[in-house]
Amino acid sequence: MSLFWRIFALNAVVLSTATALLLWAPVTVSVPVVLTEAVILVAGLAVMLVANAALLRIGLAPLDRLTKLMTTVDLLRPGHRLPERGRGEIAELVRTFNAMLARLEHERATSSARVLLAQEGERRRIAQDLHDEVGQSMTAILLGLERAADQAHEPLRGELRQAQEITRESLDEVRRLVRRLRPGVLDDLGLISALTSLTTEFATHAGMRVRRSFATDLPALDDQTELVLYRVAQEALTNAARHAEAGQVEVSLHHGEGTVVLSVVDDGRGTGVLREGAGIRGMRERALLVGAALEITSRPGAGTRIRLTVPVPRKPSP
Repeated sequence: MSLFWRIFALNAVVLSTATALLLWAPVTVSVPVVLTEAVILVAGLAVMLVANAALLRIGLAPLDRLTKLMTTVDLLRPGHRLPERGRGEIAELVRTFNAMLARLEHERATSSARVLLAQEGERRRIAQDLHDEVGQSMTAILLGLERAADQAHEPLRGELRQAQEITRESLDEVRRLVRRLRPGVLDDLGLISALTSLTTEFATHAGMRVRRSFATDLPALDDQTELVLYRVAQEALTNAARHAEAGQVEVSLHHGEGTVVLSVVDDGRGTGVLREGAGIRGMRERALLVGAALEITSRPGAGTRIRLTVPVPRKPSP
């Protein structure tokens, strides 16, 4: 039944019921209308309006659910759908909206994948340039300063040693930037070694205690999945250092039935209402890249917990 005929039928039921009551009820209307008759007529009208409103609310309830979903839908949290029940215009509208939502989620995931892959390629290029050009140039400067300091006399030797130390610190910072842009240890030694190096460097420079719990028997993961796990852990640690005011962070990586789970928990101040900035939305986009589920819980005074659950394709049985 179309929406027009559904509303018409609801109104027809209410009006027919009211007409039947007027025909068969022993109620008469005087001229002029007395008070008791006016009360009965007003009460009947009120009952008719209430019944009509209730029936219309039932009939238009799917439209209300659709409106609420449209105002709250977020393509970075896929999977929200309305139940498709019955036939008619409303059911067809719900089915069309669900199909459109699925198409938009697919297109968003595809476009995010292209952007993230291009971003990683650009990071790789910048890291390579920093390593090959800037790093080598600073190394040459460092060696030149060292030779000059060995041959110089005081007080010039002291100034050259100071310049040498500043150059060495700058070179170390460039190397840290290279590791952040493109973790070479991830390509060379794997995910566990890369996360161990990341947490060690984080504890050294952020001044926070880091507890690690990494399973050693993880299933085989492709390069893209390992990179997503590494980047999410990197962003979670960065947020803990910049915003959480935490003293300790716990990083764990384990696997369950067909999944690999990364968890980063800090003991910072937390927030009651989580405001998602570019970092968290970036984590959600990376999670979509590998079909993972990202859960973020934060409570005032109880810290923040970030949990990334990555599905692992099962190997076909022989």
